[in-house]
Amino acid sequence: MQSRLILVLLLLLCLSRTSMAQPVVDTTAVNQKRLVVVGATFAVGYTAMLVSLNQAWYAEEARTKFHFFDDSKEWRQVDKAGHFWSAFHESRMGMDVLRWASVPEKKAILYGGLLGVALQTPIELFDGYQAAYGASVTDIVANTVGSAAAVAQELAWQEIRIMPKYSFHTSRYATMRPKVLGSNLAEQALKDYNGQTYWLSVDVGAFLKEESRYPKWLNLAVGYGAEEMVYNDPERNAAAGLDAHRQFYLSPDLNLMHFKGRSKVWNTTLYLLSIIKIPAPALEYNRLDGLKLHPLYF
Repeated sequence: MQSRLILVLLLLLCLSRTSMAQPVVDTTAVNQKRLVVVGATFAVGYTAMLVSLNQAWYAEEARTKFHFFDDSKEWRQVDKAGHFWSAFHESRMGMDVLRWASVPEKKAILYGGLLGVALQTPIELFDGYQAAYGASVTDIVANTVGSAAAVAQELAWQEIRIMPKYSFHTSRYATMRPKVLGSNLAEQALKDYNGQTYWLSVDVGAFLKEESRYPKWLNLAVGYGAEEMVYNDPERNAAAGLDAHRQFYLSPDLNLMHFKGRSKVWNTTLYLLSIIKIPAPALEYNRLDGLKLHPLYF
């Protein structure tokens, strides 16, 4: 289910940066024309995506009455980290596009910050009618916490200092169940939880005094992932001889937004790439191998 959220996020990010191609006007009045552009862009774009998702993922699925499904113990909660990541960046995007429309700061933060929950809730409603699974309370919680984390940082610091990020590497487990975990690289990047890592990249320089010599471009990131997960059910994994286990990481990271310049194309590229963790050396801990160093971790 997380693969759908990633696709929605990436498409909406592209739409938002297209609508923000012009420079922001310094004015206290709401720019009605830009607000209409924002509303129309998201109304049309998101409606089209929901229709597409419904056809691509749900059209051939057996349906039933709306119900909830407890998936809190599945995939070692890597999928919940993905929900948090998606909702955070959707809310971040919502705040930024409302600022572009010159909406007052607090309203931009509060209304834009609701976007992550607003965008992902319809997907949970779709899931609730599927016989094979259902709406997930823990997914809804992860979505809400992701949006709240973006809002809280903007209210506390007037900027994002702790950026959720995503990275991916291929795993040998995808070939064991390609219909679920992906049969090619693009599908695996969306579906194979064994290869996904979710990070919190901390802008250390933002917490230090202005005169500090600490390099403002250097972040410190902590990551979370898991491995040996072919089935969503932990008991089925164990029966297949797999020992699903969590992985924790520590790694340096680039603060891409530090490199902003005058070029709109360049700044847009940095904005889009800021959701991804740049490959770098990483220290990993897991209960099977203990500590180990990756010279370059994706």
